[in-house]
Amino acid sequence: MALVTTRAIVLKSIRWGEADRILTFFSLRLGKVRGIARGARRMKSRFGGMLEPFSSVNLTLFEKRRDGLASVSHADILEPFFAVRECLDRISAASRMVALVEGVTADRDPGPPIFHVLLDGLRSLVRTDDPGLLTLIFQMRVLGQSGFRPQLDHCVTCERDVGRTCMFSPAAGGLLCAACDRRCRDDGVPMSPGSVAFLRRARRMPFAVSMRLKAAGRVRHELEEMIDTYARTVVGKRLPERNLLAVEP
Repeated sequence: MALVTTRAIVLKSIRWGEADRILTFFSLRLGKVRGIARGARRMKSRFGGMLEPFSSVNLTLFEKRRDGLASVSHADILEPFFAVRECLDRISAASRMVALVEGVTADRDPGPPIFHVLLDGLRSLVRTDDPGLLTLIFQMRVLGQSGFRPQLDHCVTCERDVGRTCMFSPAAGGLLCAACDRRCRDDGVPMSPGSVAFLRRARRMPFAVSMRLKAAGRVRHELEEMIDTYARTVVGKRLPERNLLAVEP
């Protein structure tokens, strides 16, 4: 049993019982951790609005067992990111960010680089005029840091140059040349030279610098399809929709 204080970002919050909340955090010291906040939904709760999704908090947890729920003892709000929750596009982008982090990380496995990229991503989300593209670049960065970096330098199967006509294979985790694509049963995503060049360039840049890149038209469409499909394959489920107002036909 121990008290642990760490900076953390709220990934998920669900109601539990009559007044409690069960929360999933990604923390600097502990990685992904789940905890219960007793009485968090009461009007006069000591937590107030400090445990809303996307919030950055200084968190104190009481750990009873490493394999069980921790008890949230105290939380101080550091960055509430109110502006993120005031815009549907930003809510959608932030939801995709935290869902990916939750999906690719193991419980109680610290990952300071992922924590800092998530924090930087939320900060940038407040300022950007293109939340969708920011989220795509964020997803690429997190996939790379969590051990799922896609192979973009050559064909993932034969290791030859992919040429100007290639596909991205979510199952194989990289680009396929035309010859290997014909032998592959995976439903790949077509990638133009412009899209491949964008991904290679973004990968080489520091995260803060890569967020200045722009993509439109065919390149933007291919990037969205490729990254969405790959992230879904890695996580094992669909991420939140890019457009929360989208209605299924």
